[in-house]
Amino acid sequence: MDMDFKKKWGIMGKAVIMMLILLVPRTLIDIFGFDTIPINPVVGAFITGAIFTIAIIFTGTFTDFKESEKTGGDLAASLKALYNDSRVLPLADEAPARVLRSHVRDLLRAINTAFRENTFNLPDINREMNKINNDIRTLSYLNVAPPLIAKLRNELGLIDKMTNRIEVIIRTDFIPAAYALAEIATASVILLLLFVKIDPLLEGTIIFAVISSMLIGLLLLIRDMDNPFEIGSHTYADVDLETLTYLETYFEEQDAEMAKLQSGT
Repeated sequence: MDMDFKKKWGIMGKAVIMMLILLVPRTLIDIFGFDTIPINPVVGAFITGAIFTIAIIFTGTFTDFKESEKTGGDLAASLKALYNDSRVLPLADEAPARVLRSHVRDLLRAINTAFRENTFNLPDINREMNKINNDIRTLSYLNVAPPLIAKLRNELGLIDKMTNRIEVIIRTDFIPAAYALAEIATASVILLLLFVKIDPLLEGTIIFAVISSMLIGLLLLIRDMDNPFEIGSHTYADVDLETLTYLETYFEEQDAEMAKLQSGT
């Protein structure tokens, strides 16, 4: 199955499968006459309230997701700035700058590996950042201009802030009580619809299928969006981290270009 198609319709497919399973007891209840709850304003208000509650929870989760979408680009920009700033340092000996660039590449690889393996290990990333911090300290001993040192420290601080934010998003759930409320609301509406009397049978089946699949789909989407950095074939709502992946290629190209220039010199 095409990955883009799966990302777009995967959650809806799961919701439809669960809805088809629920149609079995719904049809049996209708056939044997156990659907005794009449359609009235109270039932309509209950269904509307449940949908409204889930929509509020979805809005909160979506806000965090949109914030997380910026992370990949912001991280890549700060790493790229560290790398490129090291190329313009006024040093007689290029060795400290080369060491700094190698540690920036190591930090990028550590971050990308953590994302690819879905094991965002903050201590490992902090160790790589400590190496860069020590490199900046070495540059300050070499009398590099204080504004350049401040620029490097600022970029490293931004990376530290973003990686800590990512770790918090991955580790924590969006208000567990809100999830419980959404699950209870969804289960209650579906249970109510199982016993609501809607004639004829075809009309009742269509109404049950539409409402139940929509609620189940929203619940699955909220669950998946809670960890936007989870990568894999079993996830559907993930942020785009391709910028970080491309940055590794960019660093390799720049290293090759610098080596060519130095050999030519």
